Amino acid sequence: MTLRKTILGGFFIGLGIVLPMAFHLVNLGRVFLPMHIPVLMSGFFCGPIIGLIVGFITPLLSGLLTGMPPFMPPTAQGMMVELAAYGFLTGFFHHQLKLNNIVSLLGAMFLGRVVYGLFGALVFPLFGLKGISPIYPITAGLITGLPGIALQLIIIPTTLYFVERGLKTKRLES
Repeated sequence: MTLRKTILGGFFIGLGIVLPMAFHLVNLGRVFLPMHIPVLMSGFFCGPIIGLIVGFITPLLSGLLTGMPPFMPPTAQGMMVELAAYGFLTGFFHHQLKLNNIVSLLGAMFLGRVVYGLFGALVFPLFGLKGISPIYPITAGLITGLPGIALQLIIIPTTLYFVERGLKTKRLES
């Protein structure tokens, strides 16, 4: 963990709090999943450990500071686990397994949702939400979040492309 990556992690946490606030002002936060974007990007830019930390801390701080996501029922807790998985997995797939950006992103998005489903199956009954299949959080989140998933698949690879291109240009110039 370098200082640069730690600072970037803090930037992504801040972005993960501010971006949803803007989307929620126009009632599009739940549909466009704006908190997911900085968390997924943190894995690419900062690696799996900082990505995991960013994913865990962002919904916690956002919930405490803005009330979004709410803590009851266990929405914030589920998002903390899901987004921690997203941040870790994008970093792991991209940095450790050296998979390309799209495969890393899709793999993290799919497995993060599976982690959320498993979390829901284990924890939701503790909050009185009984009889919920682990498949429900996966499918319900996918259906509700389709516009957000599309937005992520456009914004994240495009941002990565331009940042990587800029870094290559900078290296060639020096």
